[in-house]
Amino acid sequence: MTALRQRKGSRGKEPPLGAECQSQQSNCCTDHHPEKILHGDWSWGAIIWTSVGWSVSVGLGLLCCIYMATLHENDLWFSNIKEVEREISFRTECGLYYSYYKQMLQAPSIQEGLSDLIHDNLTESKRTINLLQRMNIYQEVFLSVLYRVLPIQSYLEPVYFYIYTVFSLQAVYVIALYLTAWLLSGSWLAGTLTGVWYILNRVDTTRVEFTISLRENWSLPFLALQVTAITCYLRPQLTALQQKVMVWLMYVTTFCFCLTWQFNQFILLVQALIIYTLDCGDFLTTTQVTTMYLVQVCSLLSVWLLQFCNSMILGSLVLSFIVAALFIRHCQPGLKTGSPLLRLAKLLLHSTMVLLLTFTINYLAKKALQLRSDEHIFKFIKSKLALGPTRDFDASLYLCEEAFGLLPLDTLERLAGTLLLYPYALTLLLLSTMLAAAALQNLRPKGGSAEERKGGGEARAAAFRPDVAYNLLHTLFYGLLAFSTMRMKYIWTGHMCAVAAYGVCGKELWTLLLNALSCNSKVLLRLVRHAVPLLVIGCLYYKFWPKLMEELSELREFFDPDTVELMTWISTKTPKRAVFAGSMQLLAGIKLCTGRVLTNHPHYEDKDLRERTKQVYQVYACRSPEEVHDTLRAIGADYVVLENSICYERRHSRGCRLRDLLDLANGHIMDGPGENDPDLVPASHPRFCEAIKTEEAAAAYGALFTRTFHNKTFHVYRVKKKRKKSTKSSTEPSVTQ
Repeated sequence: MTALRQRKGSRGKEPPLGAECQSQQSNCCTDHHPEKILHGDWSWGAIIWTSVGWSVSVGLGLLCCIYMATLHENDLWFSNIKEVEREISFRTECGLYYSYYKQMLQAPSIQEGLSDLIHDNLTESKRTINLLQRMNIYQEVFLSVLYRVLPIQSYLEPVYFYIYTVFSLQAVYVIALYLTAWLLSGSWLAGTLTGVWYILNRVDTTRVEFTISLRENWSLPFLALQVTAITCYLRPQLTALQQKVMVWLMYVTTFCFCLTWQFNQFILLVQALIIYTLDCGDFLTTTQVTTMYLVQVCSLLSVWLLQFCNSMILGSLVLSFIVAALFIRHCQPGLKTGSPLLRLAKLLLHSTMVLLLTFTINYLAKKALQLRSDEHIFKFIKSKLALGPTRDFDASLYLCEEAFGLLPLDTLERLAGTLLLYPYALTLLLLSTMLAAAALQNLRPKGGSAEERKGGGEARAAAFRPDVAYNLLHTLFYGLLAFSTMRMKYIWTGHMCAVAAYGVCGKELWTLLLNALSCNSKVLLRLVRHAVPLLVIGCLYYKFWPKLMEELSELREFFDPDTVELMTWISTKTPKRAVFAGSMQLLAGIKLCTGRVLTNHPHYEDKDLRERTKQVYQVYACRSPEEVHDTLRAIGADYVVLENSICYERRHSRGCRLRDLLDLANGHIMDGPGENDPDLVPASHPRFCEAIKTEEAAAAYGALFTRTFHNKTFHVYRVKKKRKKSTKSSTEPSVTQ
């Protein structure tokens, strides 16, 4: 629909992986971690070197922010287009979220604006819903209040305040990844390489420049900050105060992440599985495991309170899993004792009990809460795992979208082109092998006395750094998630940059390689760790700097006259309380641009809304005009917008077009050449969106629908009210045009 047109114009026995030096005289002191000054090293060299590292991180963050903002401006000519065009550029659900920011700014006061959000009757016709409970829009509320309070209204438009905030979060994202790589490797050169890779792989690390208000663009920077806090928390030699600070940072960042994205529970479930795996492998202490679990629980419960006791959070799998894991762990105190085979058997039994208890708790919680809001996600997962064919409309909507398909192989080709994939794969291979060896080592008996067990535990903890172990499993687990669902690659690819940079700049991996070549020395190790990242950065500069300059010189302009015409007509020719039915994506734009009432919208996490959306979409199915009319009037629709791009869709192949999904759900044979399941039957009525436009059907459809607007893309019909038999020839009130 929317188009962009070109605009003119040391030798011997080596210490184990991650073993920390116990004195300032050891060669560990050549590392410059960002928290080194906190450990009492106030030498001028440490201060200057650390300051340079922090400065580079901020510089790279700002560079990324400016880069994204420039791409956005160059792609749309955002500063020069009309307000309605700016709002149309907020595509699909992005427009819905931004509309609440706009609504809060237009409210007479902050209190009235909040009241309207809590008692909203514009987003879903004939319903009053609490938007702060249903949706993750606290960021819009916060920004609108901030814009009202700050003295910036005279020189900064509300839309720029909004988009600049989102682009600034990209700077936070890059800084968080930079710090994670710095903490892992001990060199801020790793952070620099991370930032450079993130920017050069923009296509696969973010999509913020064209989906500004998408929830993941708000939440992923906080997830990256949380990973940084976890990495620092798992480092040895932290004081009690520093540990408390890190725990609070983990809580705050996890809370912000959960508050800003409705899929938080599924992302945290993967993270809880990472913590569980590290616990089973004996890489973390009991205190660390319990603390990290409780941080997740406290964050989710805090969001639950802010979202007016949203039942989806209490019924989430991650809460059920954490409760089950902690309970079974408490009931099995001797889990990590005995021979290796006995320990493996115990772990297998332990995991089975945790899983069974998880699903039991989750089932009971959902029954008690009568929760069905997230069942479409589990239908999607079931279908994606090929656990049986499905004709479920909601699951099929997800399965047919490219974003929810498998990760395309050309993604790996692009990552290899920026020299990211090769060091990442090598780092992953070496670290995974060493982690497996350390896990097997940890299965050995720990000794009889408590002192021996304690000493053995400390030795094993030093055998593989827990912060490295966490980040390794983080990239492995989220990598698997990304390969299964392409949309989730943005969680993986950013962290992938940090892991690859750690492999290039980290001391441990280079020590292994140099030992294998029998040429390890402190001087050579230091030389390689600094020369290789500089060489990689130089190669990337030589290869990609001209391409970046060329990309930044490309100027385009937003061009979508049909949608602009539609929004203008709705704003000027329809009543302000008119109710519109149509596709989820288009209605989000109508809500933002015109403020009209909607029948349905793209925020799909509600069962009743999903049912209503399926009813509205019957306008693209083979239904009689009477059926469609009764359905639309039942949900209060005054107008219905038909889109040619859906009615005559060619974007998807047969079986994935919206009309095909509707036909399958209705038990009808699909259009066009191809096979059909034997139980499908021919439809008894023509396709509504096609038949209503023909002259032959004027009599049957004209009594129920009147076309009030049309152009090359859209057809708008007024849904007439049925005349009551008891009244005398009452006429339908005319609509101002």
